[in-house]
Amino acid sequence: MNQAATMRIAAFLARPAVAAVLAALNPEGEETRIIGGAVRNLLLDEPIGDVDLATTALPQETIRLGRAAGYKAVPTGIEHGTVTLVRDGASFEVTTLRRDVETDGRRAKVAFGRAFAEDALRRDFTINALGLDRHGGLHDYGDGLADLAARRIRFIGDPAERIREDYLRILRFFRFHAQYGHGGPDPAGLAACISGRAGLEGLSRERVRAETLKLLIAPGAAYAVMAMAGAGLLMPLIGGVPYLSRFAAIADGGGRKRGAAAPFHPAFRLAALAVAVGEDALRLRERLRLSNEEFDRIERIAAALEALSGQVPSPMLAALRHLAQRIGVDAVAAGLILLTANAGEPQRLEAQALIADLGRTPPFLPNGRDVLVHGVAAGPKIGRVLEAARSAWIDAGCPAGQVEQAAFVEAAVEILEGAATEAEFTNRQS
Repeated sequence: MNQAATMRIAAFLARPAVAAVLAALNPEGEETRIIGGAVRNLLLDEPIGDVDLATTALPQETIRLGRAAGYKAVPTGIEHGTVTLVRDGASFEVTTLRRDVETDGRRAKVAFGRAFAEDALRRDFTINALGLDRHGGLHDYGDGLADLAARRIRFIGDPAERIREDYLRILRFFRFHAQYGHGGPDPAGLAACISGRAGLEGLSRERVRAETLKLLIAPGAAYAVMAMAGAGLLMPLIGGVPYLSRFAAIADGGGRKRGAAAPFHPAFRLAALAVAVGEDALRLRERLRLSNEEFDRIERIAAALEALSGQVPSPMLAALRHLAQRIGVDAVAAGLILLTANAGEPQRLEAQALIADLGRTPPFLPNGRDVLVHGVAAGPKIGRVLEAARSAWIDAGCPAGQVEQAAFVEAAVEILEGAATEAEFTNRQS
């Protein structure tokens, strides 16, 4: 370990919140250490999120010690030994050391223990099995430090056995490689993932969805996805043919600083990989149990791709504005980005200019009250008038200002009032 890492560790342990919780949970006869991701990222000099702790103390003792030090103790997973301690806006997840008694590929039955080595070696990857005690001592039971230095993602022990314990580790293998790995995936781990791929079907779709979306926004997602495709693991995951070159074009593939935030929403990344038409969005919703927000975003991107297919790179701005009124500016922008992802620089620049012009479109200010003043009765006609007025306003170049826009409402009312039938109104407004 170099001097810079030593200094980072000392500074981290000196943080008031960290020092306080370690002081509270290390009485005589018990020991508590920082474990997992916080240690890994501290050594890599990457952002640290949650700080998780492992302790020899049983859950009730953790609760007692925490309350005695002024923490609120929340039994967030007490059946598995986990208690969350909260004080002064800081929270720490504290878990009693465990050993696996039984696993079925989805969940494990555990027993509490007092051996840090046994607890560490039941984890997935060597870089996640590191521990840090309150005095700054590093504990490495699986050559995690060497793997971390080599940016190598390697299962602890027998990869096949680790995967059989929880088949989600197949996706985690590629996700951690995308986030932290360099070069190709570990051969032994990759072979075990291929051999155990049938186990993915037994996992809850919600767990698969969460892991997949994390993978797609990792810095090295393009390389990891290509590796999954080459191993025959990608198509079963998304249920269709992937658009690999398009995804690679919008995914950084490692060019950004490791640990940096992804520039695109996870649902956009998924659309880039797996969507061309509306049916693709429906398939992904079912296959990955997408949230309503995720599905809405992907469905609108699919609508943009369908509407713009064959028009890019030269769609008319007015047509884009009409489309944006129907499905949203964000979806139209996403469609333009994806459809020009593998095009030349002139086409991409043109798409960027169109997106910028869309973003500068002034708001359409009239509302229902502006229609009512013209004597139109409340009801569905209000919406039809506003829709017609907005459409004419877009065709006219989207002039700004309440007075200018009010004229479009007045004209739409005249068309509506002069139309004898719904069909005639539609014909007149067009």
